[in-house]
Amino acid sequence: MADKVIYLDNAATTRVSDGVLAAMLPYFGDTYGNPSSIYEFSMQSKKALVAAREEIAAALNCEPSEIYFTSGGSEADNWALYGTAEALREKGRHIITTKVEHHAVLHACEWLEMKGWRVSYIGVDENGIVKLDELKRAVSSETVLISVMAANNEIGTLQPVAQIGKFAKERGICFHTDAVQAFGHIPMDVRAMNIDMLSASGHKLNGPKGIGFLYVRQGTALPSMIRGGGQERGRRAGTENVPGIVGFGQAVREAGAAMKERAEYECALRDYFMDEVLRRIPYARVNGSRKDRLPNNVNFSFQFIEGESLLIMLDMQGICASSGSACTAGSLEPSHVLMSLGLPEEVVHGSIRFTLSRDTTKEEIDFVIDRMEEIVAKLREMSPFYSEVAGRIRR
Repeated sequence: MADKVIYLDNAATTRVSDGVLAAMLPYFGDTYGNPSSIYEFSMQSKKALVAAREEIAAALNCEPSEIYFTSGGSEADNWALYGTAEALREKGRHIITTKVEHHAVLHACEWLEMKGWRVSYIGVDENGIVKLDELKRAVSSETVLISVMAANNEIGTLQPVAQIGKFAKERGICFHTDAVQAFGHIPMDVRAMNIDMLSASGHKLNGPKGIGFLYVRQGTALPSMIRGGGQERGRRAGTENVPGIVGFGQAVREAGAAMKERAEYECALRDYFMDEVLRRIPYARVNGSRKDRLPNNVNFSFQFIEGESLLIMLDMQGICASSGSACTAGSLEPSHVLMSLGLPEEVVHGSIRFTLSRDTTKEEIDFVIDRMEEIVAKLREMSPFYSEVAGRIRR
């Protein structure tokens, strides 16, 4: 194993910041009261929970009462889809989503299809941006929900959330967005974007794992999914994860304070990374939009190699990256996101995702590029397909 780890998989999870850790620690120790209890000792936990909710609401431009804490983004996505289906089943049984959503949305839609719901899966263009005309044509009198992610977890492409929200509002359709990768990295304003429900997760923005939230616009029909207590205003039973909630609130505070500066730094490093790889490694391509993209996301495809082999050899050099979503790690199936871009399967299998952070340095990126150039060349030496292409070029 390499002496130093270069961590470039921040879309999978991020390091808990020092400020977040410090904010959480008291609620594991001396301040351990249950916030639902009525005595003064527990009021300290209650006040901390209220303060975190207010911090998150301010970041989204919504009311604190519209924030419901969950165990993470997947639960929030599931709740949004299953809850809407239950609440509006008499109004209609049609949902619209995209082919590139996170599996927390896609698998929920598949389950609803088995229960008699109709789901339209909208395609994307070569950059991964949803085809708005196709989405609009899919709407019917039975449509009760549109769910489109704010930013793709694999290729970083940003979706036209504000346009979709405006369209959904004009048609009287509930609009949900999975903002797990976007929240804390780019500005999100649920009022301006006409978002009815939004999912987010703490560990994607230097907060703790195991905590997320679902924003639910006041007046949106959404029954509880976890029953058994009156927590979260009766909509989500279970003793609140106070340390996690406090940490999430602190992470949101830190992300908001540094968002502009951090985005500028990551964008510059991201673009340098892309340009250098494309310049130095032949038969490489960038997946996703170069313009409408998360600041920290880089996704490459290399022809004539297997992405998994590249990942293993990078790991031997202490470089942490990913072949796609952390939730599908270990799967031999080609990425549904990259297949939706229209890429050949052999190109999809040669893909790798890097996600940077504010801690990533140019020196680390240069080291990664050097190692990648060497490893890709070595892997191609073992490829009969590349040998054939190289032979034709030499001739």
